[in-house]
Amino acid sequence: MKNQDKKNGAAKQSNPKSSPGQPEAGPEGAQERPSQAAPAAEAEGPGSSQAPRKPEGAQAKTAQSGALRDVSEELSRQLEDILSTYCVDSNQGGPGEDGAQGEPAEPEDAEKSRTYVARNGEPEPTPVVNGEKEPSKGDPGTEEIRQSDEVGDRDHRRPQEKKKAKGLGKEITLLMQTLNTLSTPEEKLAALCKKYAELLEEHRNSQKQMKLLQKKQSQLVQEKDHLRGEHSKAVLARSKLESLCRELQRHNRSLKEEGVQRAREEEEKRKEVTSHFQVTLNDIQLQMEQHNERNSKLRQENMELAERLKKLIEQYELREEHIDKVFKHKDLQQQLVDAKLQQAQEMLKEAEERHQREKDFLLKEAVESQRMCELMKQQETHLKQQLALYTEKFEEFQNTLSKSSEVFTTFKQEMEKMTKKIKKLEKETTMYRSRWESSNKALLEMAEEKTVRDKELEGLQVKIQRLEKLCRALQTERNDLNKRVQDLSAGGQGSLTDSGPERRPEGPGAQAPSSPRVTEAPCYPGAPSTEASGQTGPQEPTSARA
Repeated sequence: MKNQDKKNGAAKQSNPKSSPGQPEAGPEGAQERPSQAAPAAEAEGPGSSQAPRKPEGAQAKTAQSGALRDVSEELSRQLEDILSTYCVDSNQGGPGEDGAQGEPAEPEDAEKSRTYVARNGEPEPTPVVNGEKEPSKGDPGTEEIRQSDEVGDRDHRRPQEKKKAKGLGKEITLLMQTLNTLSTPEEKLAALCKKYAELLEEHRNSQKQMKLLQKKQSQLVQEKDHLRGEHSKAVLARSKLESLCRELQRHNRSLKEEGVQRAREEEEKRKEVTSHFQVTLNDIQLQMEQHNERNSKLRQENMELAERLKKLIEQYELREEHIDKVFKHKDLQQQLVDAKLQQAQEMLKEAEERHQREKDFLLKEAVESQRMCELMKQQETHLKQQLALYTEKFEEFQNTLSKSSEVFTTFKQEMEKMTKKIKKLEKETTMYRSRWESSNKALLEMAEEKTVRDKELEGLQVKIQRLEKLCRALQTERNDLNKRVQDLSAGGQGSLTDSGPERRPEGPGAQAPSSPRVTEAPCYPGAPSTEASGQTGPQEPTSARA
């Protein structure tokens, strides 16, 4: 309750109009109260003027809160002053409460006690009722009241005096009757003395009673004055409390207006934040959709590359099988050449034709392999460009994320999901890099195989040239032998006719062993015999296979 009274007093103290009828505790209090009301009015002014406005920043809010605190402190101070002044005075007892039990005061003291003297020698404050001062004890209004009271007392005393006069007339008549009954003057004098003594005693008793009644009257007058002062103080306190209540109501209205204004501002800020948040969410969704589309395109391209690599592997396997078949065929050809030297021309023609076909086929394959190499290089450059673009886009995406990290602190979970997806993409890029490296290695191996095949072609061409030389040598030897045979047939037909059937079987036998010697010398210059040459021929393709 004390805190509520303090708050109500603090709300009331900012109104300077409520202070004119306040009782002054002294000249210092009279000088201090206007100075307290002035800062309260100054504190009220900026608070009331700033209530409808929007606060600009934290400084405006702190200034408003400081002004409101000053107003509340001032109002609480005023309420404490009112309570201290009026409640303490009301709790103090009247001057005539304890006087009834003491000795009877003199009438002069009663008259002196009627004059009110405030504490510390200050005059009695004039109470204010509805903006008008009540007449105090020293004012002419109070003197008129006292005069009217005295007139009323006189009017009340007149009938009493008349009654007393009537009673005295009756007593005098009775006394005269009693005196008339007495005969001697001494008896009459004694009766008069006795009657005088009785009257004197009655007069003394009446004087005592009158003093007591005067004392009671003075006490009642003091109580009446005290009650009037308390009544004026209560009226003054009520007026001040009413003004404080009005000030509190005005202060509460200003606080309500400020609260409504702040609520509106907070609502506007919340709407702005929600709109900004929605825009950022839409941007993130668009970026996610774009990245998903790019990832789908990359997957399709990777599938196409995988299919191409599969096709290349199948072609390479087919080529290996074909090369194996070719080598086997060459082995068979070599065996046929070694076994059938008589059909050398036919075999040479067939070998030339086959070698020409193989040459054309190998040239075509070389052209195709070169074209495939160029295509693979182009694909490699294209993939590198795509990787560079993706890295740049990824860096841009990281930059945008780093810039918007302050705004999107609440979306850490989504960012972690994005980082997981990015890690998956990095894994896929590493996988694609590994595949590209494997394809590059396969290309290098194919290039090496191409070089090996080129070397084999060169060796085959050398072999073909050697075989051509052998054929020419055989033709020359055959021509020489034909000439010799003709010479011999022309020189000795008789001897030849006798010895012809014996030498004819030797002719071809002599030609058969001589032909391999002639053929082996130009074909294999480092070989000592035909068996060695036959072994070295098939060894070359086996090395090519390896």
